[in-house]
This record gives sequence, structure tokens and C-alpha cells, in this order.
Amino acid sequence: MRCDLHVHTRHSGMCNVPWMNRICRECYNDPRAVYETLKRRGMDLVTVTDHDSIDAAEELRRYPDFFLSEEVTCITESGTEIHVGAYGIEERHHAELQRRRRDVPALAAYLREQNIFFSINHVYSSLTGRRTDQDFQLFEREFPAIETRNGQIPRANNRSAERLAEEWRKAIVAGSDAHTLSSLGLTSTDVPGTRDVPEFLRALRHGRAQACGEAGDYVKLTRAVAEIGLRLIGEHNWTIVLAPLFLAVPLVTLGNYACEVFFNYRWSRRSWAGQPLEASPTSTYPT
Repeated sequence: MRCDLHVHTRHSGMCNVPWMNRICRECYNDPRAVYETLKRRGMDLVTVTDHDSIDAAEELRRYPDFFLSEEVTCITESGTEIHVGAYGIEERHHAELQRRRRDVPALAAYLREQNIFFSINHVYSSLTGRRTDQDFQLFEREFPAIETRNGQIPRANNRSAERLAEEWRKAIVAGSDAHTLSSLGLTSTDVPGTRDVPEFLRALRHGRAQACGEAGDYVKLTRAVAEIGLRLIGEHNWTIVLAPLFLAVPLVTLGNYACEVFFNYRWSRRSWAGQPLEASPTSTYPT
């Protein structure tokens, strides 16, 4: 079965760009449009991983091939921000995940206790800010899975994440990280031989997944930013006065792409040359 395990809708909140965060959403995708697009693009199962929200479930719970997930924004002990994918949750889990998001070991312990599969997402991306050596120790110690293919970050960054998962013997996940409909389903997690959601999630835990589809690139990133800008104008007509700023989008995304390349160069080299890390088991789940 095939599923895009990193998907956003309009319930993902506001963007994190200074001064734009009061008027511009992270994503303008309608949940039903997301579902229909993913099905057209060959997804057998559908999930949504909005930032710290499960509101999309209200519109999608009626579909038998939908399961609820969430991307939890966490703050580590060293003060850095990370994104944790939690897959196949129930609505009762949401409040507990949010309550623990500033204590990552407690969050991970709760997810293991509830037998919820989870991953650390876009390990080698600068989109969530800085990293520390302690973060990588945390990733190895607490996380059973690593997102090894993200459809919005460069291919080299994804290769580094794949290598890290192999070194640490972690399970893998993959997803488009789409904030616009155009990228949905172009990156996915494939698990051969599964027939339904429980089997799919169980196979993920046991490391049987394959990462498939596209990585990110400069053109895709620029297109996504432009599409979000157009949706902003559609929602708030007065923002048409900001249209001249669109001319700067290619330069902004070029700068962002360069930051991603440098971030991967720095932290992938540091990961392989870093201090010894505590060994972690191949699985933290009951069989």
C-alpha cells in the first residue's frame, strides 16, 4: 500500500515569516481537496499531518482509507525546534502530545506507551532553525524512525537522512510535505503486501517501508511559495498591494535553497565525525 506520510491542510496554522505570520497561512489546502488529489495520484491510504492540529479529521473521518496523524512542533532541551510525525493517532492523543511537546523524552515515552509509530522529520533541513550535537543524540536515543525522503528539501539532504537511518538501523518514512495541491502525492511511503491501515502501520514499525518519489528542488520550492502567495491574495483581496513583492520570490527561495545545501553539508559531516552516541535498539515497539 502507498501513502503520503507528510501532508498539510489549511489547519496547519499561520506561516512563520516575520510580519507575514499575521495574515498568511502555512497552507491553503482544503482537506477534501487534499483527499481527492491524493487518491487521484495513486495513494491507497490517506493521512494528514498538520502542525499541532487534528481539525482536518472533522471533514475526513468518514473515509474508510483515512487515518489521523499529526506533526508535533517540539522544543528540545537545547532550545531548538524539531518536528515529530505521529501516525495513526486517535483524537484523545492530541491533547497529550501537545502537553508534552516541550519535553521530547516524555513525548517519546508517551508515544511508545500508546504504541504509536513516530518519526523525526526533515533532520537535515534548516527550515526549523539551528541544530546542536545534543539533538542528534536525542534523535538516535528516542526516535524509532527517520523521514528519509521529504518532497520539499534537496535530494542531497534526503540522502544524508537515508544514510543516518541506515547507520542507526531506524525505520523510515517519506512524504511530500506538500503545502500546495501541486506537490501532493509526488513523494510517498510504500509498504508492499499490506491490506489496511493497521497492517500498514505495523509494517512501518518493523522497517518494511520504501521511500518513493520526488525530492525537493529550487523550482518546486519557488512554485510553492508563489502559489501560497496567490492564495493569500485570494483570501485577503487587499493584499494585492503586496504583489510587487512576488518579484523577489525567486531570490528569496534561492537564498533558502542555498541555506539548505549549507545546512546539510555542515551537519551531515558533523554527524559522521561526531562523538560516540548511545546505541539504540532497532525497534521500541512490541511485536
